[in-house]
Amino acid sequence: MEIIGIMGAMPDEVEQLCALLDGVTIEPYAGVEYHRGMLGDKQVVVCCAGMGKANAAATTQVLITKFGAQRIIFSGIAGNMTSKIGIGDVVVGKTVVYHDAQDDMIAQSAPFTAEYPGDEEMVKAAMAACEETGVKAIAGKIATGDQFVGDSATKAAIAAKVNPDCVEMEGAAVAQIAAKNNVPCVVLRAMSDNADEAGHEVLVVKKFSISEYVTTATRIVARMLERLD
Repeated sequence: MEIIGIMGAMPDEVEQLCALLDGVTIEPYAGVEYHRGMLGDKQVVVCCAGMGKANAAATTQVLITKFGAQRIIFSGIAGNMTSKIGIGDVVVGKTVVYHDAQDDMIAQSAPFTAEYPGDEEMVKAAMAACEETGVKAIAGKIATGDQFVGDSATKAAIAAKVNPDCVEMEGAAVAQIAAKNNVPCVVLRAMSDNADEAGHEVLVVKKFSISEYVTTATRIVARMLERLD
């Protein structure tokens, strides 16, 4: 049976998915707890990688090498960078890029690119899941960097450099390692803020609960798995 690895960066991003699993076993490895079980008729391994690119890359490789993941889904929240959607809506990663990297140097090693396309079948399944659950979504560009974007100047600089639909801290690292291993991957992001001062105040200063946005992402992942062959 195919094994699907499902990742988030924060505990809140995966707790709801873990609660849906049947026949769960938990295996700690290198600082991460890997939850193995069944989600519907799919065998999955769900984990919280931790924030940032290094954590995301390491955990993606562990999912593939140690747990045999044959597909990777990253599900979480992000800062909105486009007028096409709003808070609570979703970006499905048709393309994932870095906004803080030297792309020509990264592209000198496998998979010899710094722009990572989402797996077409998985993107299609995610978009269909969004439609079925009544969530507004676009298949767009996700930008990754090792910082929380919470000010207008940084947001403008990222927009000028890569013009993404949303910004976050893990997706491109996940997609890069998945591509390096020839493992299909997709990144799903529910918009929790607008990557500006207001988002920083709510999410960082006040530590506002992200559970509402995580619920959206969780529903999409569960429905998406039903559509994958």
